[in-house]
Amino acid sequence: MASKERIQRLKEETKTSILEAAYKIVKEEGWQALSMRKIADEIEYTAPIIYEYFSNKEAILAELNKKGYLYLAKEMEEARNQHEHPAQQLEAMWMAYWNFAFKKKELYQLMFGVSMNCCSVQKSPEAEAPAKLITDAIRKLMDGKVLSEDDVCRRYYTFWSVVHGLVSINLVNQGTSDEMNKQVLKDAIGGIIRAISG
Repeated sequence: MASKERIQRLKEETKTSILEAAYKIVKEEGWQALSMRKIADEIEYTAPIIYEYFSNKEAILAELNKKGYLYLAKEMEEARNQHEHPAQQLEAMWMAYWNFAFKKKELYQLMFGVSMNCCSVQKSPEAEAPAKLITDAIRKLMDGKVLSEDDVCRRYYTFWSVVHGLVSINLVNQGTSDEMNKQVLKDAIGGIIRAISG
């Protein structure tokens, strides 16, 4: 039994090493530089070993994409949990989203196809978790008002369009100062919150 557990642990460690190597290559050279051969060289394995864990580069991208959404949802949840009022929760979660976009820039690019061709990834619970956190807070903010799922969805996309747009502008072309960007972001979030709760 112990040897089965050890083998499983080694497999998980190898899989983690492959993903870490892929992310390291991307951080240093960009998404266009990622290849199975480079990953194999980075972890000092042969390419066929990599294919035992991932059928192709797209499978690695899909796994990194999933990990990115899990990390983003965790950051947003932690930000939400620091506040009681839905308006404050919404602002905190969107600020966590903003911070994630620049702290984990390469993952954000992969997740949302900014400055790169996005891999075709199926909708997954991981990919939908950040949106669920936001829509839950929108429902709380609008508590007592009659609203349809379309209303909630429209408000979510209003938020996301503004925040993602500002993030994308800055990732692609480094917009104005960080202080100015954060103020624009807070102004936009505050305006949308007032429109929702007004």
